[in-house]
Amino acid sequence: MGERCCAVVRVLVLQAAWALSGGQVRYSVPEEAKAGTVVGRLAQDLGLEAGEAEARRLRLVAQGRRASVEVSGASGALLVSSRLDREELCGKSAPCALRLEVLVERPLRVFHVQLEVTDINDNAPIFPAARKNLSIAELSLPGSRFPLEGASDADIGANAQLSYTLSPSEHFRIEEENSNSRSKSLFLVLTKPLDRETIPVHRLVLTASDGGRPSLTGTMELMILVLDVNDNAPQFNQSVYNVRLPEDALQMTLVARVNATDPDLGIYGEMIYEIDSVVPPSATDLFAIDANTGEIRLMGALDFETVTLYDLHIKVTDKGTPPLPGHCKVVLEVLDVNDNAPEVWVTSLSVPVPEDASVGTVVALLSVSDRDSGANGRVRCWVWPASPFGLEATFAGSYSLVLREALDRERVSEYEVEVRAEDGGAPALRGRRGLRVAVSDVNDNAPAFAQAVYTVLARENNAAGAELARLWARDPDEAGNGRVSYSVWEGGVGGGWRPASSYVSVDAESGRLWALQPLDYEELQVLQFEVRAVDAGEPPLCGNATVQLFVLDENDNAPALLPPAGSAPEAGGVAGEAAAAGSGSVSGTLWAWAAWGAPAGQVVAKIRAVDADSGYNAWLRYELWEPRGKGPFRVGLYSGEVSTARALEEADGPRQRLLIVVRDHGEPARSATATLSVSLVEAAEAALAAAAGSSSSSSRSAAGAEMGAGAASAATNVWLVVAICAVSSLFLLAVVLYGASRWAPRAAVLSGPGPTTLVCASEVGSWSYSQRHSRSLCVADGAGKSDLMVFSPNFPPPPPGPAAKDTQPEPSALLDTVSAPPLLSPFRPPPLFSSAYCLPPLCSCYL
Repeated sequence: MGERCCAVVRVLVLQAAWALSGGQVRYSVPEEAKAGTVVGRLAQDLGLEAGEAEARRLRLVAQGRRASVEVSGASGALLVSSRLDREELCGKSAPCALRLEVLVERPLRVFHVQLEVTDINDNAPIFPAARKNLSIAELSLPGSRFPLEGASDADIGANAQLSYTLSPSEHFRIEEENSNSRSKSLFLVLTKPLDRETIPVHRLVLTASDGGRPSLTGTMELMILVLDVNDNAPQFNQSVYNVRLPEDALQMTLVARVNATDPDLGIYGEMIYEIDSVVPPSATDLFAIDANTGEIRLMGALDFETVTLYDLHIKVTDKGTPPLPGHCKVVLEVLDVNDNAPEVWVTSLSVPVPEDASVGTVVALLSVSDRDSGANGRVRCWVWPASPFGLEATFAGSYSLVLREALDRERVSEYEVEVRAEDGGAPALRGRRGLRVAVSDVNDNAPAFAQAVYTVLARENNAAGAELARLWARDPDEAGNGRVSYSVWEGGVGGGWRPASSYVSVDAESGRLWALQPLDYEELQVLQFEVRAVDAGEPPLCGNATVQLFVLDENDNAPALLPPAGSAPEAGGVAGEAAAAGSGSVSGTLWAWAAWGAPAGQVVAKIRAVDADSGYNAWLRYELWEPRGKGPFRVGLYSGEVSTARALEEADGPRQRLLIVVRDHGEPARSATATLSVSLVEAAEAALAAAAGSSSSSSRSAAGAEMGAGAASAATNVWLVVAICAVSSLFLLAVVLYGASRWAPRAAVLSGPGPTTLVCASEVGSWSYSQRHSRSLCVADGAGKSDLMVFSPNFPPPPPGPAAKDTQPEPSALLDTVSAPPLLSPFRPPPLFSSAYCLPPLCSCYL
């Protein structure tokens, strides 16, 4: 009850207040209040309890326009719902009041609420235009006034009270004039004479400020154009234009754009450009200028190497009356581009160059130039190929081509040298100059033979003047330095005391080696000499070659019969005469004794022969020529031993005459004949005759044989006793010799000066050899049962120095032979040119 009583009281109070106020609630809110701002406690001011506003649906009723306020249903407060703009709601009206109707249900009632929107300074002054253009004659007087339109402010009251200021200017000021009307009049006043050429346009700012707190302002730009008269000549912005242009600039390239200004306006400021003069005068047609724009263009080609600087005098005139001129100068500097390759010139050339020229010799003087400048004209030079020449800089642009290595004309007789030059441009350009440098010859090479040693084979009995060989020595020098002449050096070996030049000669120009005389193998087997080749240089140089001339044996000597062993010299003489008779000759008769009843194979005699040739030409064979058929005797084919073919009988007669032919193996074969007379006697007589024959001459042996044959039957006993004594003496002598040989020196040296003729005899024949040198033969004990044969090939002596194991020793040209009793077995002849062939048991042979 108490609460209800209180509510009734409040309603009564509210009704009373409402009645007093005429039934209307008033609120005030500033414009531009934020949304949600509380304007007033509407429900409370209307006398409603808390929560009653929502229950009774307290709300605003729209009246045709947006009120921008609303009632909160929960609290009953009047809130700003959207932006409030007084100028939009009320404009310039004052005050700005909004009328609102508030509706409450249960019971339904309507309340009137007045909302006043108060003004704030939210609008700045605004001029009619942001820029104002004015044209004032250059001749206007100071004090002249020019009206201006003022600014407006949407606010009201003090916020709309405006004042004006002008930006600083020595020529203008602003004036305000109050008239009877509510608005003020503004004037722009000229305070100082104008000069269009000094300031053709004056730009000023007019500022309007309101009376708000804070004050807001608005501005307007005043552009004052000063009207011109032709009182100024055109002026270029530069008195001198410096321009750089590369020399490879193309035609119609823009050189420069000159710009002249005339402070005057209109036709007074219109200008015409022209080229007044060009330095140098020859370049007048090289440039052209546009009369209206002042653009200067290139009409031809520039060349830095011809002209590096151009002066263009430019003239400009306006179109006033009279026209006023202006002048400037354009200085065009031509920039170098790398458009010129280096050039190489030979100022001096010293050729040919002798091949013995010292290192550092100057071959040529060169001049190198490049018409470009700077890095483009900086040249680097070198030589290709890099050897044997090089470049040395003497001074700027000059070089010397010098020798860096020793020359050899025989290796390179001419050089193709290229001097190359490269500048420092980008890209770099190159120049080159070719030089042909010939190398002259000096005598620095001695003639050289193709072989150090020439081996020449020549057959004996060659014709005098026959060509033996051709020698050739090469001298790589040219002309006289390479012209070779040949000669035999007097240093021959093998020709005895006779010089080599007595045997051979060499053609001085061709090197043909020819024989001066027929060669004789039996006289000369090997001839060693030197041939010298000398060139025609100064001084002359020479080279040597050794020639070993081997004489090949020909079968030009017939076998020669030797006297029997132990015979007198006279018998030897007969045999020598028979040998000298040549092939087919018959020697003197040889004597031999044979006993009746001698068994087959008993040696009766031995034919000894020698052939002055060598090898196969001296290999002898023996043939029984007469009697032919089955005779009592036979001859060893190679041993020359005459032996019984069967037992001798009395029917064979007292004497047998044998004709023996000795032949060599040459082509054609040569032969000699020997006659052997064999007397058939008793055995004792034969033994006595053999013993006596060993110490008597051949003539005495022949006489004794005839006597014995005549008195054989009468003195048989005497001869028998003599034979027994002789045999005993021979046996005793043999024993003594045997004993002496045991204690005697083991080797006996047989030697003889001068040419020696030796014979090798055996059962297979004889091998003879002729040699002028002496040789030694060593015979050991027991050597009487065999023969020794030595065959020496025709080889040149070994070279000097230590001999290797397989080095063949110096061959002997001598064949030594020792004859022995017929106790040997047959053997084959040794091969040709074997160093030695010995039948055991014999000692070695020392040469």
